[in-house]
Amino acid sequence: MKSSEITVADYLITRLKEIGVDHLFGVPGDFVLGFFNQVLKSDLKYVGTCNELNAAYAADGYARIRGVGAFSSTYGVGELSAINGVAGAFAERVPMVVITGSPSTINFRTRPLLHHTLGDYQIPLRIYEKITAASTELVSAETAPAEIDRVLSVCLSHQQPVYISIPSDVVMMSCQRPQAFLFPPALGSDPDALGEAITEALEMLDKAQKPIVIGDVELIRFKLQQDFAGFLDKTGFPYVTMMLGKSVLSEQHPQFIGLFEGERSREYVRNRVESADCILQLGAVLTDFNTGGFTTNLDDAKTISANIRSVRIKHHYYENVSLHDFILGLTEKLTRRDPATLDIQCAADGCVHRRAELYQPDVPKLLTIKRFFDRMSHFIEDDAIVIAETGVSLFSAAEMLMPEGVTFIGQTFYGSIGYTIGATLGAGMAAQDRQVVLFVGDGSFQVTGQDLSTMIRNHLKPVIFLINNDGYTIERVISDHPYNDLQPWKYHKLVEVFGGGLGLDVRTEGELEEALTKAATADDLVFIEIHTGRLDCPESLRSAGQSMAKTNQLE
Repeated sequence: MKSSEITVADYLITRLKEIGVDHLFGVPGDFVLGFFNQVLKSDLKYVGTCNELNAAYAADGYARIRGVGAFSSTYGVGELSAINGVAGAFAERVPMVVITGSPSTINFRTRPLLHHTLGDYQIPLRIYEKITAASTELVSAETAPAEIDRVLSVCLSHQQPVYISIPSDVVMMSCQRPQAFLFPPALGSDPDALGEAITEALEMLDKAQKPIVIGDVELIRFKLQQDFAGFLDKTGFPYVTMMLGKSVLSEQHPQFIGLFEGERSREYVRNRVESADCILQLGAVLTDFNTGGFTTNLDDAKTISANIRSVRIKHHYYENVSLHDFILGLTEKLTRRDPATLDIQCAADGCVHRRAELYQPDVPKLLTIKRFFDRMSHFIEDDAIVIAETGVSLFSAAEMLMPEGVTFIGQTFYGSIGYTIGATLGAGMAAQDRQVVLFVGDGSFQVTGQDLSTMIRNHLKPVIFLINNDGYTIERVISDHPYNDLQPWKYHKLVEVFGGGLGLDVRTEGELEEALTKAATADDLVFIEIHTGRLDCPESLRSAGQSMAKTNQLE
């Protein structure tokens, strides 16, 4: 190989490092082993998971902290096992690189009935085309570099997964060494449309006596938090977040008033939003959980809604207007209001569980969900990563007022149970200097719990609270029948089975205090099993269950 050349595998590895990927999650299989051998020789750290689904979930959690993640598996049986994890990232706009080690190019042409194949070798690619923003098969060394660069650029510009299939004979082919990676430019705007949108929005905002801002998930995904913070500092406007946008900025921000989820909101937050004379929505994605079951009741005549590539004001639509440009344009033109005129109450009034409220344990009393999360509001550290599984955990943790600098992760839109075990692994690998706290239910844990062992193997030290409420409570509040029952496990003993960590069993408020005292001095993963009642859940989840029961015509 000439000094000006590099293998296709090494070209891909170099590009992954350039865009910010330092860890590759995966599961081996014969078609991908050649690529993995090159990974092991590189600076890209391989992290093996127990299954491909968790590798995808780990790449998702990693991306939410680092900005992009990646996983790799073998053709057919491996990559198809990971599809649910990739679909969730696609739905929630999480940038992820999916790398499949596939059969050699001659096999794609002659189609022998090899193991792991389906006769038609293009089936996996066609499936992945539906849940990725771009895809490619690297059919030759001549075209591979340009295809890799194209696909990775789309991953970053769209903030969604992409798919790369690398045949086993292409792995070690020679190609030209890469030049510096050309990161995609920022999304531009049509200047006329941008100007008109800003002018119309300014007219509404200048007249408003009680404006409110809703900051949501696109601000996080497209890294617009700094722009958003600058807008708030300039204007003084109060803001709320929705569940998908939770922790877009520190929840200790003086203009943050709480979580808005329609009729499921705290009374002050709901009234403040619905009584506003101008509502500025920035980056909002109006899913059912995000809107409290579509109960937000916002008046279109008072609403300015800006998304990543468009703005809607009343009934006017402006296309090709970037959210970044729109926020900066408003920031430049608006002047700061006196906070005393804007009805800004402490964010604690907009959250159920808050550190400022005194917690005193009733030692013999059995734990309830509310009391547990009241206690957790005092346990979470500044700058922690808090991960909450779909169900009781997500709806409860969303109502916690998070300390300074906390990053909150929950799969609020796609809502695949079991997501958070892999996501915790990924987030832990991405930020090994931060406290990582996971809240997960027993039902979700049984789906993906094996990769607790991968956290132990990689010396990660999250604190995991498993809420054992004897089955699928999120389904019970929709329709309570025996299909929601599970075989009970002694979950806290799994750390011993998996070879490390501190496992504790908690039923009372006093036992929780003892467990937290032990956790404070532990130098390993901590796994605390919390026992609560079958139907013990926050009112917001009960309300969601009633909505879903009605939607699905269940008794």
